[in-house]
Amino acid sequence: METKEQIIRTEYSEVMQKSYIDYAMSVIIARALPDVRDGLKPVQRRTLYDMHELGIRYDKPYRKCARIVGDTMGKYHPHGDSSIYDALVVMAQEFKKGLPLVDGHGNFGSIEGDGAAAMRYTEARLQKITQEAYLADLDKDVVDFVPNFDETEKEPEVLPVKVPNLLVNGAEGIAVGMATSIPPHNFGEVIDGVKAYMKNPDITTEEIMKYIKGPDFPTGGIVTNQDELLSIYETGIGKIKVRGKVEIEAVKGGKERLIITEIPYTMIGANIGKFLNDVYSLVETKKTNDIVDISNQSSKEGIRIVIELRKGADAQNLCNLLYKKTKLEDTFGVNMLAVADGRPETLGLVPIIRHHVKFQYELATRKYKTLLAKELDKKEIQEGLIRACDVIDLIIEILRGSRNIKDAKNCLMNGVTENIKFKTKESEKKASKLNFTERQATAILEMRLYKLIGLEVEALMDEHNTTLKNIAEYEDILTNRSTMAKVIMKELDGLKKNYSRERRTRIDNVEAAVYEEKKMEEMEVVFLMDRFGYAKTIDVAAYERNKEAADSENRYVLHCMNTGKICIFTNTGQMHLLKVVDLPFGKFRDKGQPIDNVSNYDSSKEQLIYITDLAALCTQKLLFGTKTAMLKQVDGKEFDVAKRTTAATKLADDDAVIFVAPVEENMTIVMQSAKDMFLRIAADTIPEKKKGAIGVCGMKLAAGDELTNIYALGEEEPPVVMVKDKEIALNRLHIGNRATKGVKK
Repeated sequence: METKEQIIRTEYSEVMQKSYIDYAMSVIIARALPDVRDGLKPVQRRTLYDMHELGIRYDKPYRKCARIVGDTMGKYHPHGDSSIYDALVVMAQEFKKGLPLVDGHGNFGSIEGDGAAAMRYTEARLQKITQEAYLADLDKDVVDFVPNFDETEKEPEVLPVKVPNLLVNGAEGIAVGMATSIPPHNFGEVIDGVKAYMKNPDITTEEIMKYIKGPDFPTGGIVTNQDELLSIYETGIGKIKVRGKVEIEAVKGGKERLIITEIPYTMIGANIGKFLNDVYSLVETKKTNDIVDISNQSSKEGIRIVIELRKGADAQNLCNLLYKKTKLEDTFGVNMLAVADGRPETLGLVPIIRHHVKFQYELATRKYKTLLAKELDKKEIQEGLIRACDVIDLIIEILRGSRNIKDAKNCLMNGVTENIKFKTKESEKKASKLNFTERQATAILEMRLYKLIGLEVEALMDEHNTTLKNIAEYEDILTNRSTMAKVIMKELDGLKKNYSRERRTRIDNVEAAVYEEKKMEEMEVVFLMDRFGYAKTIDVAAYERNKEAADSENRYVLHCMNTGKICIFTNTGQMHLLKVVDLPFGKFRDKGQPIDNVSNYDSSKEQLIYITDLAALCTQKLLFGTKTAMLKQVDGKEFDVAKRTTAATKLADDDAVIFVAPVEENMTIVMQSAKDMFLRIAADTIPEKKKGAIGVCGMKLAAGDELTNIYALGEEEPPVVMVKDKEIALNRLHIGNRATKGVKK
């Protein structure tokens, strides 16, 4: 029989919208966000449950992580092994979790960002707290079990976690269009907060913060904005400012050093290396001259980053510089988003605890209903056995007179004496009055003879009394909410006694770090740059002693102030500003730094045309000339800008700057073209323009011709140019008009 093909016509945008929403909700609910009840993401929940099922308890030997990951992926979490192993590793890292849930054996990574070893090398087992507070009571029908992805197994919808794990361990996750970021908190404080809520469900955020003072990061550190925490915990959104702990230690020779013993939680991993690089940069860019050396001496015992200071350095001021310019003070963005009642919700501190306590009452109700049902079953059987001991001779007579178990059981339950031979009518009459329940009858038939020993009967009576006591206790718990609350709080007290620890993070109000830059002592220096582009500054006295060598060996020699700036003009029409302080200051024979390294100038892409001191330039006018013979004068004040690179002139396509020089009185310039055309004009015939202008025509060039040189003629000895082995004295050239063809030489 052929099946007809069914085609559903629908709007494409509607299909896309529905599909994307389905995908987004799947990521949000089933992957990225934790459940407010157990504070776990599905991958964490499934991994812990699988370890529980595999029997990898805290008191059993470690098992290979590859086995745990493979079993979890095959049974419960078909999303790839790396996500499962990553979750397993994080749950074992003490520097990431306030309360590690997995006991790792082997290389599980480091606080400095080193990754864990491959899963085939590492081993793991559950922590004792995980066994006691996260996975206990799973056999008491406390949570619902749902089918796994292929319906071959059952997995818990949520773990019966007895502590607010969402607060204790925090959470991080990026979903679709939303993300969660919850800091870890102190285990003991959170339990005190839960108890305070149970005693007063109307408790305010401010009142509960007397118990939960703020986040408690595994890496310690100092929270500096205590006053803002109330708003953050009220709304579930905000920014917590965290800074590392720095100790100032005196060393020999009157020097001091900074010892960083605790870091912000956000610095975990690669950010420690970035912090070290940032400190190097502060030294290289001369933001500080007080740091002599930095070394990372961290080990398994803890963080220890040592910064050596020069003698006389202001250690506290340098501390403030590190807070301002590096990750030593950072911001932890809080967004307490979790899945509550099947949908994502941003929750404050009290609502999170409210959801947790509600969940605890649900767990306790289901647990004690299950225990009560078991005790009632035991009570029924015990009562039957006690009655049986009183009429044991009659029961033995019934059993000996019965042809089969069915007849004997029928007699015990319903008093049916047919098909049973009795020794006396009196026995048959007593037997007809028996009315044991089916469970009691079965227990009697299965009872062994040694149970009739006197001591065993006494033990049975004691056991019955215990059962009656348990039944009364469980019924009291189930009917009185206050009794149930006491049971929950007693359990929490036990967990706190065994697993709480001292707070690591200090909560305080700290003023923002203020760094006072030391004012540089202003002095005149001499800027030197050799023909290879290496530049430095030396003091004036050193220059005067080596004047002849300095002038002959260097391409540029400038007198300037150490607080000033150097202007570098290039053929691309750009001007690069360079702070004199960024140049190495030292001895005359020091090599210096390539000018590329201390400025935006790139010698591989542009050619240096002219260098001058900005202070001097502001009192002058500059003359620009390009290879297409465009000329202009620009007021030097226009180059006093903040940007490190700015356009010094506007260029047409395929044009380039070939000449930049200060304008002097009675100055003339000579333009020389590739086709040996020369034109000499007076500099004062060139108009002054803005730096963003192209300029005016200085010389009419023939087709295919361009300027190769422009010479400035002043009071100095004029240059002599060789053209086809013939000397041309530039000062003897006739002064012509601008924008003419010039003369052929």
